[in-house]
This record gives sequence, structure tokens and C-alpha cells, in this order.
Amino acid sequence: MNRCIFLDRDGVLNEDRPDYVYSIDKIIIPEGVNEGLQLLKEAGYLLIVVTNQAGIAKGLYTREDVMKCHQYLQDICGNILDDIYYCPHHPDYDTRSLLRKPDSLMLEKAIAKYDIDVSRSWMIGDAPRDIQAGRRVGVRTVHIRQTPLETPVGDQQARNLLEASRYVVSQT
Repeated sequence: MNRCIFLDRDGVLNEDRPDYVYSIDKIIIPEGVNEGLQLLKEAGYLLIVVTNQAGIAKGLYTREDVMKCHQYLQDICGNILDDIYYCPHHPDYDTRSLLRKPDSLMLEKAIAKYDIDVSRSWMIGDAPRDIQAGRRVGVRTVHIRQTPLETPVGDQQARNLLEASRYVVSQT
């Protein structure tokens, strides 16, 4: 069975924006992201992105826009990501979906496809819904806290992906 790091996208791999990240000119990769991903990959983890993309349901951008952003992210990160799952739904705009975090269907699909051992895997996210989705499938969690005032919700907290990656690797 494989070990995996599930990664939220906005707020973890790239800077989050209140007006959504849906074009490559809006993607800002924080310092340390590539190094953190490399540490995790060298430690033997699959790297799988699970991201809500409600802007599709809201009509703000298309699935093609999301795929262009994901390809750009792969290019910037040296094609280190093993897979990317996204949920295009929002209950207020199109439909309720078990793909949408805090539900866990994106993670469950990846677990089945990649034969993932949840007892040796992690979810790294910046929102409570990321942590909730990880807990639903039984992985350990790291909460990327954007400010020290933010209430911690994960099994562990970190300031950024590099710090989270160092912690996870130290636990292996």
C-alpha cells in the first residue's frame, strides 16, 4: 500500500485570493512550496491535490481554466504531483456533491485508485473543511494557519507547506 499526502491547492500550494485563482497570471507560488513537495516525494509519498473549485458552478470560470492552472502548477513544480482532483460544484449554485470538501469523495476515489494506506497518510490544508475531509477518511492532518490568531484545527499546525512537510517527514 502507498503513503500519500493529500494537498489542498489554494492557500497551500499557491496563495489564496478572495476573487479566486483561475488563470495562470493570478497564481503565486509561496516560497518553500517546491522544496516542501520535494521533501515529501523523497520520503516516498504520493502527492495528490484535492481542491474545491466552486467558481465553475458560479460561472466565474470554466473547467478548462482550472485544467490550465493545474498544468501550470505541475510545470512550476517539476511535474511532481501524482494527481489532481477538483470539485466543480457548490450547493448554492448547482448541486450538493460528496466531492466537495468537507465531504471526502475526492480523497476516497484517490485512496481506491492508488491503494493508499490511510494510517500512513496525511491531509495538508488551510481551511477547517480540508481537515474535516482528511479526518473522514482517517488520515492525519496538518493545518496551514494563515495567521497566528486563527483557531488551530488539525492534528498539527504549520505556517506554510515547507514547515508542514518537515514535520510530516520527521514523523515517518
